[in-house]
Amino acid sequence: MARYTGFNCRICRRETMKLYLKGDRCYSDKCAVERRNYPPGQHGQSRGKFSNYGLQLREKQKIRRMYGLIEKQFKNYFKIADRQKGVTGTNFLVLLERRLDNTVYRMGFSSSRDQARQLVRHNHLLVNGRQVNIPSYLLRPGDTVSVVESSRQLVVINDALEAMPRRGLPPWLELDKAAYQGVFKVFPTREEMNLPVQEHLVVEFYSK
Repeated sequence: MARYTGFNCRICRRETMKLYLKGDRCYSDKCAVERRNYPPGQHGQSRGKFSNYGLQLREKQKIRRMYGLIEKQFKNYFKIADRQKGVTGTNFLVLLERRLDNTVYRMGFSSSRDQARQLVRHNHLLVNGRQVNIPSYLLRPGDTVSVVESSRQLVVINDALEAMPRRGLPPWLELDKAAYQGVFKVFPTREEMNLPVQEHLVVEFYSK
């Protein structure tokens, strides 16, 4: 399989930072990064400095793993961003944030992007009142995302909504918890996307 199916905590440790791939566990003292903040493996604590290429590769891998994409998907988003007007790196991040599975996670209907992807695929979400089961569906300003009425009693969704205040709601989204729906208001700006990434390194990586 192309998609990684191993332990998510190893991914966070490899990038030596929290990517919030395990939901509530990432906020607890059980977080692997909090306990062992060095790459996994026999030589994890003795790895030397990276070259310029190594830094670019690590940043690319970090962002790709954060959003849970395979290499082909990730590269295709970069190609689209590169053809758009404006700053390529910012365009790239906006495309990733526009994904339906990411928006479901950002709105608080799931505790992780993996869980959001599963909810979308299992037909638990509506976009503008229509059922959409494609995690990569790109949202536009004004689109409404809501939970199917029959799915509003799911424990995973309600638990995620209760924990939502801990993560916070991005300014480009609007959420009505009582109605189990949210609105993708506008495309986010780079300042609003408070992401600990250096997207220019990804641009440099793919521009070679």
